[in-house]
Amino acid sequence: MTHFVPLTRTSDTTYEITVTGDLCVGPVGHVFLFGGAGLAAAVSALEQTFQRGLVWATSQYISFARLGDVVQLDVGTAQAGRSVTQATVTGRVGGNTIFSVMASLGERDGYPDAHWRDMPAMPPPEDCVEEPQRPTQDPRAGLRGALDVRSNPAITREEVISTGRSLLWMRQKQPGAIDAAMLAVFADFVPGAIGGALGRAGGGNSLDNNLRIRKIVPTEWVLCEMQAQAAARGFGHGHMRLYAQDGTLMATASQSIILRTHSEIIEKRG
Repeated sequence: MTHFVPLTRTSDTTYEITVTGDLCVGPVGHVFLFGGAGLAAAVSALEQTFQRGLVWATSQYISFARLGDVVQLDVGTAQAGRSVTQATVTGRVGGNTIFSVMASLGERDGYPDAHWRDMPAMPPPEDCVEEPQRPTQDPRAGLRGALDVRSNPAITREEVISTGRSLLWMRQKQPGAIDAAMLAVFADFVPGAIGGALGRAGGGNSLDNNLRIRKIVPTEWVLCEMQAQAAARGFGHGHMRLYAQDGTLMATASQSIILRTHSEIIEKRG
C-alpha cells in the first residue's frame, strides 16, 4: 500500500512534497496543487511527527503551489498533553506561504462510540457511473485521473439544484490505505457540490478545508455525502459526511469558497 501524497521527511519536524501532476488540478496553462492534497500532506506530517491519530484539522489556503514546485512543511507544537496534542503545519514554497494548518491529535479510550447520522441510500459503486472530468482541465492536471469517482445515474441535475445535495463514491485507483490523509483529499470536493447546486460550471477557489475524524475503519470505497448550505456576497459554504462501505461515519468536513465560474478561475490565475 502507498500513500496518495508521497511525503519526504527532512528532519524531526520538517517534510517536503514535490508537486507532481497527479496531485494537481486546474484549467489549461494554470496547473496547481489541489488544496486537499496539501492538507493530506500536512495530516501525514502531523501523524508521523507525534505518532498520534488526527482528531481535527483545518487548512487555510493562502496561495498556489505550481506543478514542479517543492513544498516545505514545518510542523510546530502548540501544546502537548498526555492524550491530546495541539499542533500546526505551515506549507511554503521558498518564502511564499501556501497553506497554514491547525490541528488536534490524540486518542482517549473508554468513552462512548456512537454516531447519529446514518449513511444515505446509494447504489453500490459497481452500479454507479464514473463522474466525468471537466474537459477544460489541463492534461497535466492528473488528480481526477488518479481517483475513481462515481455518481448515481438516477439523480438528475435538477434534483441537485433543488436540494443542494450530492452523493459520490470515491477511492484512489492505485491500491492504498483509506486514512485521515486520504479523507482530506476527498473532503476537498465540496466546491464542486456547491457549483452543482448553483447549476454552474465550476465551484470556486477554496478558502479552507476543515476535517473532523470520528474513526477510520477498513474500506475500499468512501461515500461522500455533500450538502451545499448557502451562497451570498460572492462566497459559498458547504459540508460533507464521509462513510465507509459498512455505513460507519468516519469523518465530517466543511469548506467555504470564493464563488467563481470556470472562466473566472482561468482569468484570475492568468
